[in-house]
Amino acid sequence: MSVRAMYENDADLGLLKRLRFAVIGYGNQGHAHALNLRDAGASVLVGQRHGASFDRAVADGFEPVSAEKAIEQSDVVILGLPDEDIGRIYRDEIASRLRPGQALGFVHGFAVRFGLVIAPTDVDVVMVAPKGPGTLVRSAFQRGGGLTCIVAVGQDATGRARDVALAWGAGVGGGKGGMIEATFAQECESDLFGEQAVLCGGVQELMKIAFELLVEAGVPEELAYFECIHEVKQVVDLQYTEGLAGMRARISNTASYGGLTRGPRLVDASVRVRMREILVEVQNGSFAKEWIAECESGKKRLAALEAAEAVHPSEPAGRAVRALAAGAIR
Repeated sequence: MSVRAMYENDADLGLLKRLRFAVIGYGNQGHAHALNLRDAGASVLVGQRHGASFDRAVADGFEPVSAEKAIEQSDVVILGLPDEDIGRIYRDEIASRLRPGQALGFVHGFAVRFGLVIAPTDVDVVMVAPKGPGTLVRSAFQRGGGLTCIVAVGQDATGRARDVALAWGAGVGGGKGGMIEATFAQECESDLFGEQAVLCGGVQELMKIAFELLVEAGVPEELAYFECIHEVKQVVDLQYTEGLAGMRARISNTASYGGLTRGPRLVDASVRVRMREILVEVQNGSFAKEWIAECESGKKRLAALEAAEAVHPSEPAGRAVRALAAGAIR
């Protein structure tokens, strides 16, 4: 199924001047959406409790207010909150304060897809999910560009929900980087699966095992780190700009042949079966249920897993390699 990217000329940019935006939560995504929308000419309020994010918002020229006040003075309420907090904060501070005709905005589909937030039937439900972290959303905008955004309408109570989503998306940089329409479920499920199977799960496990095997074979740790972890960025950068075929054309014939003949032996049909199991866990909600339970129990398993990875043997080797690389750049 093909998709059509939309840009600034597909959006009613006048809505940026006519609508008042409230960004609840000045964290990873929230700060970028607030700053980019403000720079695009929109009226933006930040709803943020006192703390580090509050101070950051003040340093960026905002005057943060309570969620209640931000909602009261806005037309579009953007929830820039972590997945694990959004349901509780929505129930306690937001749900009862929404009024008919407002738009409730999300930067990721998780909360809607898995029922953590159930909006009133008289408000619009929209999403603008940039394909990258907030720091990149902001830096791309500052360079005059923008990241591609996934745009979705979950509920159109006013008849203008799609217009609001496109204006918001264009305002944070999607007008330059492209906006692709999808559903909340499509964005959420593909995002979670990509993180778990490839970006934040599969790739890291491959790198750690490869590092361990080389060290077991007598290779110095720093060299093993170079070959199996550090150089991944070089290949990914080629894929980012040129695609898989373009990457193959720019590496050695030896590397291309070795990868094309040995890669399928490593990632075989059994891996496809397990990846499908992971996808099913995302789609049927069992991962979301597990993650919510983990958060409610204090994230102890997450803390233990992160602590264990932080002492993996590749970590000191990585620090040494990065120091060498930094010296070479200087």
